[in-house]
Amino acid sequence: MEDWIIYSIGFVAQMLFSGRMILQWILSEKHQKILTPRLFWQLSLLASFLLFVYGWLRDDFAIILGQVLTYFIYIRNMQLQGEWTKFPRLFRIFLWFFPLIIVIYGYNNNAYDLNDFFKNDDIPLWLLTLGSVAQIVFMFRFIYQWIYSERRKESTLPKGFWILSLAGAILILIYAVLRKDPVLLVGHLAGTFIYTRNLFILKKENAQRTEK
Repeated sequence: MEDWIIYSIGFVAQMLFSGRMILQWILSEKHQKILTPRLFWQLSLLASFLLFVYGWLRDDFAIILGQVLTYFIYIRNMQLQGEWTKFPRLFRIFLWFFPLIIVIYGYNNNAYDLNDFFKNDDIPLWLLTLGSVAQIVFMFRFIYQWIYSERRKESTLPKGFWILSLAGAILILIYAVLRKDPVLLVGHLAGTFIYTRNLFILKKENAQRTEK
């Protein structure tokens, strides 16, 4: 596949990821408290779908690793908000099994070798390790958010989510520079500002609660 097509898929995914954060940030600034609109999770799922494809096409295990689990957490948050069942049943089934389908399809058609993910000449082991650690930290923010939301029985974005987001984004930026990946670089530059700003909004929101 042509490189420009692959990069286009990646950039569209990052634009959607950035769009969801900008939307969340604008609404939070407007109400001066952290909000999680339903469109946030819808855009998250679509962007994850595309970035999974992008990572697969680039034989980049670190990118795929960052999407596999969070993809299903996005679905779970949509369930908590009561939005998931609004999708047609067949579409929901497709979304549930999409990651597995694309992996099986590629493997059975020799589209890739699993060893390529770990033996990519463009990604030395130390860089793959850095990228994987960065994605794990970034991914763990949604594991934390999922556990937190399950306990409260509502979809919300707590302080720990934003701290992990900022830490993960900084590590991914380092990986993006070393990997010379413009998709990751552009996608996470804006994110670092929004994550920092949300921490300030949350701090102010908590201060106001304490005063009351």
